Amino acid sequence: QVQLVESGGGLVQAGGSLRLSCAASGSILRLNAMAWYRQAPGKQREFIARIISAGNTNYADSVKGRFIISRDNAKNTVYLQMNSLKPEDTAVYYCNADGRYFDFAPFNSWGQGTQVTVSS
Repeated sequence: QVQLVESGGGLVQAGGSLRLSCAASGSILRLNAMAWYRQAPGKQREFIARIISAGNTNYADSVKGRFIISRDNAKNTVYLQMNSLKPEDTAVYYCNADGRYFDFAPFNSWGQGTQVTVSS
C-alpha cells in the first residue's frame, strides 16, 4: 500500500502564491512519475504537471509559466509551486504517483486532495 499525503492548500488572493507538497510512503521500491491534477466544482479532473524520476517535466498549457513542479527523490516528495494564481485555479488539487512495490508489482496511487481557493 502506498499513501500520498498532500499539504499546503489554502485561501490566497489573486496574484498570490502557494506551494503544495505531497509525500509518498509505504512499501515503495521505486517512484517513477509524480504528478498533480486538479478538479474544480462541476468539472472533470484535469492534468496540471508531471515530473519523472530523472527530473523531466511537462505542464498543462493553462499553468505553463506560472506553476513549477519539482521533487525530492530522497524524501519521496513532490512539490507544486503555484505563482500568479487566478480565481480559475480554484480547485481541489490531487497528487498522483506511479512506481513499483518492493515485490516489483506496479502501483498507481492518488492522494486525498487539498483545497486551493483563489479570491478575486
